Amino acid sequence: MKTSHSSTPAASTELTDHQDVVERIRPLLETPERRRILKRLHSRPTVRGSLVALTLLIAFILFAPFFAPQNPYDLLALNIMDGRLPPGASNADGGTYWLGTDSQGRDMLSAILYGLRISLLVGLSAVLLSTLIGSIAGLVAAYKGGWVDTALMRTVDFILGFPTILVALVLLSVLGRGVDKVIIALVIVQWAHYARIMRGRTLQERNKEYIEAAQNLGFPTWRILFVHLLPNCMSPIMVFATIQIATAIVLEATLSFLGVGVPITEPSLGLLISSGFEYLLSGDYWISMFPGIALLLLILSINIVGDRLRTSLDPRH
Repeated sequence: MKTSHSSTPAASTELTDHQDVVERIRPLLETPERRRILKRLHSRPTVRGSLVALTLLIAFILFAPFFAPQNPYDLLALNIMDGRLPPGASNADGGTYWLGTDSQGRDMLSAILYGLRISLLVGLSAVLLSTLIGSIAGLVAAYKGGWVDTALMRTVDFILGFPTILVALVLLSVLGRGVDKVIIALVIVQWAHYARIMRGRTLQERNKEYIEAAQNLGFPTWRILFVHLLPNCMSPIMVFATIQIATAIVLEATLSFLGVGVPITEPSLGLLISSGFEYLLSGDYWISMFPGIALLLLILSINIVGDRLRTSLDPRH
């Protein structure tokens, strides 16, 4: 009992001193660090251009109903007689199809804006859920160790041992088509990456002094995990998640292109590209080309910003 009482004040003093030091230097470090990161993000023309393109795309996605001249999901508003009209063609109401129409008479500009909404929704939702599940799994595995670590990591190895697209195809063949089904499939195939990254980061942090001090003070496990460990392990996860948004969007587009993703009544960019693929040789290039360009701009801008964010946060650069 004497040993326990004598170690607790020392641990408490050590933890208090550590917190005092952190609180004193935080105002000195945070503002210059933010300025340094922002300066690096804006230091290259490609990054600035990607930020502008990404901002414009997000603005168009959020306000798609205001920019789109047609609701492409409203089947009653479609006119089959306007099918496969070239860019700049006029409709019976005096409007203009600036990017042409597809085989169903769907305005391509409206379809692309709504398709971008689905792609970004799927990408963000899948990454957020994968980050949450994978981070908790990796955190618990590294902190607990033993059979818990072994069971979780063998599960991760099992999932990562299969091709991602193959697992997603099998899952969607069981779950069916739909935006929510695609998100579930992407979460199942992606959470393992976050678990492995979080486990490696947690192994570096769990033996540090502030964790030992928290353990000696008798803090509950959930507090040590989510209050002390998790905030100090999120930096690599956040950078990886930024890049994985583009990966999730590509996977969704691939699944929709293969016909197992979103339903045909709510076409995403992958489904739009697939619907115009058979008309490429007949000269109706716009049905596939314009959705492909929009998908390329979205993925490219996210990748460039994410890669620059990684180098900005990496002290080795």
